[in-house]
Amino acid sequence: MDKTNLAKYDAKKLMNKMGPKGAVIGKAGDAAVPDRREQRERERALGLVPFAVKLNGDLVKQLQAQSKERGVDLNELVAQLLQKGLAG
Repeated sequence: MDKTNLAKYDAKKLMNKMGPKGAVIGKAGDAAVPDRREQRERERALGLVPFAVKLNGDLVKQLQAQSKERGVDLNELVAQLLQKGLAG
Protein backbone atom coordinates (compact mmCIF):
# COMPACT_ATOMS: atom_id res chain seq x y z
CA MET A 1 0.00 0.00 0.00
CA ASP A 2 1.53 3.33 -1.03
CA LYS A 3 1.45 6.52 1.08
CA THR A 4 -1.59 7.95 -0.71
CA ASN A 5 -3.72 4.84 -0.22
CA LEU A 6 -2.54 4.54 3.37
CA ALA A 7 -3.58 8.15 4.05
CA LYS A 8 -7.00 7.55 2.43
CA TYR A 9 -7.46 4.41 4.52
CA ASP A 10 -6.57 6.27 7.72
CA ALA A 11 -8.98 9.10 6.82
CA LYS A 12 -11.83 6.65 6.17
CA LYS A 13 -11.08 4.89 9.44
CA LEU A 14 -11.23 8.21 11.28
CA MET A 15 -14.46 9.25 9.54
CA ASN A 16 -16.09 5.94 10.52
CA LYS A 17 -15.31 6.73 14.16
CA MET A 18 -16.95 10.13 13.86
CA GLY A 19 -20.60 10.61 14.64
CA PRO A 20 -22.97 13.34 13.53
CA LYS A 21 -21.41 16.78 13.13
CA GLY A 22 -17.94 15.39 13.73
CA ALA A 23 -18.55 14.23 17.29
CA VAL A 24 -16.61 11.17 18.32
CA ILE A 25 -18.96 8.32 19.18
CA GLY A 26 -18.48 6.75 22.56
CA LYS A 27 -17.98 9.86 24.67
CA ALA A 28 -19.65 9.84 28.07
CA GLY A 29 -23.36 10.61 27.81
CA ASP A 30 -23.67 9.64 24.15
CA ALA A 31 -26.24 7.02 23.25
CA ALA A 32 -24.72 3.86 21.83
CA VAL A 33 -25.03 4.02 18.04
CA PRO A 34 -24.42 0.66 16.37
CA ASP A 35 -22.45 0.87 13.18
CA ARG A 36 -24.06 -0.33 9.99
CA ARG A 37 -22.04 -3.52 9.77
CA GLU A 38 -23.07 -4.61 13.28
CA GLN A 39 -26.68 -3.74 12.53
CA ARG A 40 -26.63 -5.81 9.31
CA GLU A 41 -25.09 -8.75 11.16
CA ARG A 42 -27.80 -8.63 13.83
CA GLU A 43 -30.52 -8.47 11.20
CA ARG A 44 -28.95 -11.35 9.26
CA ALA A 45 -28.88 -13.43 12.45
CA LEU A 46 -32.63 -12.79 12.80
CA GLY A 47 -33.16 -13.97 9.23
CA LEU A 48 -34.04 -10.49 7.93
CA VAL A 49 -33.19 -9.65 4.34
CA PRO A 50 -33.27 -6.14 2.87
CA PHE A 51 -35.92 -5.93 0.15
CA ALA A 52 -36.37 -2.65 -1.67
CA VAL A 53 -39.48 -1.90 -3.71
CA LYS A 54 -40.87 1.22 -5.36
CA LEU A 55 -44.33 2.17 -4.13
CA ASN A 56 -46.76 4.97 -4.89
CA GLY A 57 -46.39 7.89 -2.45
CA ASP A 58 -50.04 7.69 -1.37
CA LEU A 59 -49.67 4.00 -0.55
CA VAL A 60 -46.57 4.74 1.53
CA LYS A 61 -48.49 7.41 3.47
CA GLN A 62 -51.28 4.91 4.13
CA LEU A 63 -48.77 2.35 5.37
CA GLN A 64 -47.09 4.89 7.64
CA ALA A 65 -50.45 6.01 9.05
CA GLN A 66 -51.54 2.43 9.68
CA SER A 67 -48.19 1.68 11.29
CA LYS A 68 -48.66 4.59 13.72
CA GLU A 69 -52.27 3.63 14.33
CA ARG A 70 -51.38 0.04 15.22
CA GLY A 71 -48.25 1.04 17.12
CA VAL A 72 -45.98 -1.29 15.16
CA ASP A 73 -42.82 -0.76 13.17
CA LEU A 74 -43.33 -0.13 9.45
CA ASN A 75 -41.26 -3.21 8.58
CA GLU A 76 -43.42 -5.36 10.84
CA LEU A 77 -46.64 -3.96 9.36
CA VAL A 78 -45.52 -4.58 5.77
CA ALA A 79 -44.47 -8.14 6.69
CA GLN A 80 -47.88 -8.79 8.28
CA LEU A 81 -49.75 -7.41 5.27
CA LEU A 82 -47.66 -9.40 2.81
CA GLN A 83 -48.17 -12.62 4.78
CA LYS A 84 -51.90 -12.01 4.94
CA GLY A 85 -52.08 -11.23 1.23
CA LEU A 86 -50.04 -14.26 0.22
CA ALA A 87 -52.07 -16.62 2.42
CA GLY A 88 -55.44 -15.48 1.10
